[in-house]
Parts: sequence; C-alpha cells; structure tokens
Amino acid sequence: MKTGIIILAAGESTRLGYPKQIAKYKEKTLLQIAIDAANECEADKRVVVLGANRDEIKKTFSGASIPNIPNQHFEKGMSSSIKVGLEYMLKFDKPDQVIIMLCDQPFVDAKILNKLIATQKKEDKGIVACEYSKTFGVPILFGSAYFKELMALTGDEGAKNMVAAHKDDLATVSFPKGKVDIDTEEDLRDLNL
Repeated sequence: MKTGIIILAAGESTRLGYPKQIAKYKEKTLLQIAIDAANECEADKRVVVLGANRDEIKKTFSGASIPNIPNQHFEKGMSSSIKVGLEYMLKFDKPDQVIIMLCDQPFVDAKILNKLIATQKKEDKGIVACEYSKTFGVPILFGSAYFKELMALTGDEGAKNMVAAHKDDLATVSFPKGKVDIDTEEDLRDLNL
C-alpha cells in the first residue's frame, strides 16, 4: 500500500494573531515539527498545503525537505486544502491511502503516523483515526475508497461527519496528546510551560 501524507497548513490563524505555522515549540516551528514527523515515518510521499502568509511561512523551512503547494482559496476553509492536497497526490503520486494531518498538533510524531499505517494493515479498515478526548480526529488515514468523498467536502468542515457516517469501516488508535492543538497565545504559553 502506497501512503501519502497531506499536511494542512493554509489557515489564517486569526485567533493567534500571527501564523501558527511559525509559532515555536522546543526551538522548532509547529510546521517543522509536522514536516519532521511526516518525513521520518513510513509514508511514501508527502506534501504541505500553504495558503495565508505563504511567502513568510516558506522562509522557515527548506523547500527541498518537502513539496509545498498553494491553496489559492484557503479562505474557503479546511475542505479546500484537503482537495488541493489530494488533487496533487492523485496527479503525481497515486497513493492507495492518505494521512491528513494538521500543523498545530505538536505531539504528532512519526510513531503515531506509523501506528495509523500499521493499524490499517492489521485491521483492514478504510479509515483509521486518532482517538482522544472521547472523540476521534486527525491525524487520520483514508483509503482510496474515500477519495471521492474527501473531494466533495465543502466549507470549513474537516472529514469528521464523513467518518461518523462510516463507523463500520473505522479503526482507531489511542493518542491522548492529540487533543493538544494550538489556536491561541494561551495555548502556546501552556505548551511551553
């Protein structure tokens, strides 16, 4: 199975007041932490989707370390970035499955991404999600049977409702630290305590 990873990093970070992609945790930007996790795991291909503040963000990581593509319509929400990333993957890499991850979960590492891939292989399910705070979410793996539905998402919705509609084809991986994401200055301060 060929696995692709799509890192969504196109948001405007309105609540933080500056691009969360370049916020720092342990001397690295949040985006660099996500890129490192993607590069160190067993996936075959990776891409970062950028949007707001693209030029400023691109200066913070080596372009050679991971392909990055623009989402010209980032203001239309997360679904537009999922589509841009998936279109790119399907055009150039033809993966059998993709992992969608965000750039604001500082505890996502190669180990958890590998666990998603291993769980898919073992459980043979079309969706493998991380489980935390009594719910499921990103990072999340989708098999090719779901690519068409991912492409049909609209607005600022991620794929949560889609996953809920296919619970019979869902496996989960426990990831308590997945609940930590960075939206505000306070989140960042708590993280760096």
